[in-house]
Amino acid sequence: MDLSGKTALITGGARRLGRSVAVHLRQAGCNIVVHYNRSKEEALSLQSEIGCRLFQADFQNPTIKTLQARLKEEIGFVDILINNAGWGKRASVVRAKIEDWDQTLRVNLRAPMLLAKHLLPAMIEKGEGAIINIGSVSGKTGEANGAAYSASKFGLIGFTQSLYEEVREHGIKIAVILPGFVDTPMIPPVKHLDRSKMIQAEDVAQAVLYVLTSPPRCCPVEITIRPQRTPYR
Repeated sequence: MDLSGKTALITGGARRLGRSVAVHLRQAGCNIVVHYNRSKEEALSLQSEIGCRLFQADFQNPTIKTLQARLKEEIGFVDILINNAGWGKRASVVRAKIEDWDQTLRVNLRAPMLLAKHLLPAMIEKGEGAIINIGSVSGKTGEANGAAYSASKFGLIGFTQSLYEEVREHGIKIAVILPGFVDTPMIPPVKHLDRSKMIQAEDVAQAVLYVLTSPPRCCPVEITIRPQRTPYR
C-alpha cells in the first residue's frame, strides 16, 4: 500500500506505543488521526509535533450508533485503523472486580470490533485498506492474575483471524501484532527487569509499517515480537 495521503486512525495514540506508531506513519506520508481518552496533554503535544487531528472518546461503553455518528462527522473515511488502545488491571480471578473485567473487555476487544464494523464497508467499497490490532503474547499464553487481560487478547486474535477470512478478497490487510515485554507504563518499574532489553515502542511501529507496506499478494496476518535477550536480571 502506498501510504502517501492515506488517513490512519490510531486508538490510544497519544502515549508511548501509539505515539510511536503515529510518528512513523506520519513520516511515511499518512494523515494522522489520534484517538485519546484522558491523555489530553500528551495528545496536544503530539498534535503540535506532527500536525495530527485529535479524536477524544471513551471506549468503555460506546454504542455503535453514537460511535458511527461521531466518526462520520469528525473523521470521515479512514484507510488504516490501528487498534492500539488497551487497559488491564492485575488481580486473581477470586479477588478481581467484575467491573474491571468488563472495562478490560470493552476497551481491548469490544471497541476494536465496533470500529472495524463501522469502518470496513467503505474500505470494501474502495477495495483497499488495513486494520491492525495491537495484541499481546498474553493472547497466546495465559498467566496468573491476568485472566481478563489474556481473555481479551485471546479474543482479539480470534477476531483478527475471522476478519481476515471475511475481507481478504477485498484487498484489505488484516493483522494482529503480539509484542511481549514492551517498555510502556503498563509494566511498572521493578528491580529485576532491565528495561533496556525490553521491546521499545518503535519496534512495534516498524512491525506496523511492515504489514502496511507488504506486497498486495501477501498479508502478514500475525506477528509475534519477543525481546532478543531476556530482560530479567
